[in-house]
Amino acid sequence: MVSVDTLPLSDYRHQDGYRLVNGKYPPINIFDDVADQADFEALYAVQAITNPRLQTEIGQLHRVPPARRPWGIPGCNYALGPFVHLNPDGSRFSRGEFGVFYCAERISTAIAETRYHQERYFQAVDGLKYDRIVMRGLKVCFSARLRNIHRPYRDDDHWYHPDDYRGGQRLGQALYEAGENGLSYGSVRRDAALCFALLSPHLIESVLPATHYEYIWDGEKIAHTLTIRQHV
Repeated sequence: MVSVDTLPLSDYRHQDGYRLVNGKYPPINIFDDVADQADFEALYAVQAITNPRLQTEIGQLHRVPPARRPWGIPGCNYALGPFVHLNPDGSRFSRGEFGVFYCAERISTAIAETRYHQERYFQAVDGLKYDRIVMRGLKVCFSARLRNIHRPYRDDDHWYHPDDYRGGQRLGQALYEAGENGLSYGSVRRDAALCFALLSPHLIESVLPATHYEYIWDGEKIAHTLTIRQHV
């Protein structure tokens, strides 16, 4: 495996990106209602009295050091989400032991990536003839210096295998342990497209609601992607 230190670095300043999340999960408003750690602790203490589900909604906030919590940015809840609600099944660059904020340079790439994974989910549901899911579009802005495997390593099957994530997860683990910010890499679902994997929420400057989409499952595949609402 290539050493992390030998991977090229690319600087991204106020870089736009796009992310899609399942629309059935509402944002965690408490994260957007505070400007710093002291405000959060005070508001949490008050809300916890009347909201017994608050801890579940907030997730594992202890996984994000206080200095890396981007209080005060637009969409703080979205920025923190992947780091406080870990995916136990893991992802391309994590075995599920730490969070990764994935986004794509273009919305069309984010759609291609999420359609693939949602289609696999539907295919695993026995007898499912029809379904639909609403995906909430998010426009992201971040600044970070990232290890770049988009161009020189695009054909490395260990990192870019369509379904076997073990190689990518080993790379992600090495980056995480080395304190790296993350990766820029090529989309596996859309040729030549660029994606980003951020390993800390403090790199994110804003996450704003954008267009909503609806994926229509016809029993075999996601046959249609509909634009259902443009955020104003």
